[in-house]
Amino acid sequence: MMREALIRELRGVAPPELADPGDAGRIGLVIEGRADAGTVCAALDVTPRVVARAVEAGAGMLVVHHTPLWEPVTSLTGPLAGLLSPLLANRVNLYVMHTNFDRAPRGINDAIAELLDLTNPGTMGMGIIGDCSLGPPEIARRLGGPVRIWGRIHGISRLALVGGSGFDLFLMQEANARGADAFLSAEMKHHVALSAPLPCLEATHYALEAPGMRRLASEMGWEFIEDPPEVTTLS
Repeated sequence: MMREALIRELRGVAPPELADPGDAGRIGLVIEGRADAGTVCAALDVTPRVVARAVEAGAGMLVVHHTPLWEPVTSLTGPLAGLLSPLLANRVNLYVMHTNFDRAPRGINDAIAELLDLTNPGTMGMGIIGDCSLGPPEIARRLGGPVRIWGRIHGISRLALVGGSGFDLFLMQEANARGADAFLSAEMKHHVALSAPLPCLEATHYALEAPGMRRLASEMGWEFIEDPPEVTTLS
């Protein structure tokens, strides 16, 4: 498929207008490569392993959730040059779908809701709230990674979730007001935990966002490149 046709399709999957204002200039086509996208690979992040595999696969486009270009780039040197040089040398297009894919139908948050069998789902300011029949051990098993519990959970009948770093007090207050028994997200901060209005389940960022990109790749017939961080829990 030609690059521009694929971009139109991706904009339909995750319309740019759904993105947070902070994503302006950080989503869409962030590296322009060859005109014919050809083989497409997908991943959560742009990492050396992901880049190497995309080049090895002959990809003409790599679709990711997280951009490697968070800050304005004034020089391409050091680790950033090492990371991006193979994409530039092989003319691999890089396309980013971030908070627009979080909010998109069948996006990041929908994928987690589906994985956890949430029913009667509703959207929040960011994330999803729905009826849940699973306990914390089964939630952890389905996510495939460690889950920490903040506070005391006596049962979950309604779960709020936000893929990625979603432990925001305003979102947590919204979830609490809408009857959630627990809040699932990643990267809890100490001061937020102290003020949390409901118990929280803390999973890894990768565990909460990779399923959405993995499902997208499956539906589009792309190769999804796994590259989870290694996490060891000591007790």
